[in-house]
Amino acid sequence: MDATQEMFKELTEITGPSGSEHEVAKVIERHLKPYAEISHDRLGSIICKKEGTSQRPRIMLAGHMDEVGFLVKQITKEGFIKFIPVGGWWPHVVLGHRVIVQTRKGPVAGVVGCKPPHELEDDERKKVMDFKDMHIDIGAALRFDVVKKLGVRVGDPIVPWSPFEVMANPKMYMAKAWDDRIGCALMIDVIKKFAKAKHPNTIFGVGTVQEEVGLRGAQTSAAVVDPDVGFALEIGIAHDTPGFGIDDEEALGAGVAIYVFDRSMIPNRNLLDLVIDTATKKKIPFYLASIPKGGTDSGRIHLNRAGVPSIVIGVPTRYIHSHTGIIHRTDYDYSVKLVAECVKVLDKKKVASL
Repeated sequence: MDATQEMFKELTEITGPSGSEHEVAKVIERHLKPYAEISHDRLGSIICKKEGTSQRPRIMLAGHMDEVGFLVKQITKEGFIKFIPVGGWWPHVVLGHRVIVQTRKGPVAGVVGCKPPHELEDDERKKVMDFKDMHIDIGAALRFDVVKKLGVRVGDPIVPWSPFEVMANPKMYMAKAWDDRIGCALMIDVIKKFAKAKHPNTIFGVGTVQEEVGLRGAQTSAAVVDPDVGFALEIGIAHDTPGFGIDDEEALGAGVAIYVFDRSMIPNRNLLDLVIDTATKKKIPFYLASIPKGGTDSGRIHLNRAGVPSIVIGVPTRYIHSHTGIIHRTDYDYSVKLVAECVKVLDKKKVASL
């Protein structure tokens, strides 16, 4: 594996659902401590300050650290776990998958239980099971107390078990939590690009918390950073699989997703033009994307104080908010290049023109 693949493996295999992002923050700090001044807001977002030739403008690059997961709601007397979703899940993709319960004593492996098809009634086959009717099996057995033996308690976080893997197509990577460890990786690599290169501003790389449950860390960290320009570094939803009817434009390998709309924000038009013009000038492939039913950290960043020109840059990703997603390495490399090229030109004069 090269250094980028190693970082992807490290970031995606960590347990870090909303409210439990501290291990992700440790990885980000280890990568950026040689390059930036590290601090945190009071919710747990990590803030990595990289000074350039000027204190302002302040450029905020935000990738959220949390992934969609679950939480232990109840432990039955038989030792099975009832759970609630944390973030947006379609129940259809949950049954039969392996998970990790993060307990005080360490990780505990389990599986979301499901009936064999031989015992399903006709009406059960035609409906999606509700979360309240599901359970997780962590090795429940007669006279085995999972609370005492394993340390499981109500409120423990749960995430999918899905190791990082380079696919047979070596440009394609499978893992959980691309949403949004890919944004965290982008933030890390962009800051590293300026380790010795000059930039006419101060960069704040932020790993935010609790994006999946209300963009919470973006609000508190933006209050600390007080940015002049905001970039939310995200996934883009790929539409190149049979379920979408195959879209050659919004596809893996098509380049960078530049958001023109999401439910939480309409981007600043001048900043949007700057990003598109930069991509065109630098011959970086891109497409214009929208997510009408989802929000991003930019939804809170752009509302800070009197308002912050903001935009979302995404790496196209298949199968988000499930146990395993897929990205294309070329799209990631182009995304790093585009964000870095934009940062280079965002001096006081350019930001004032936004």
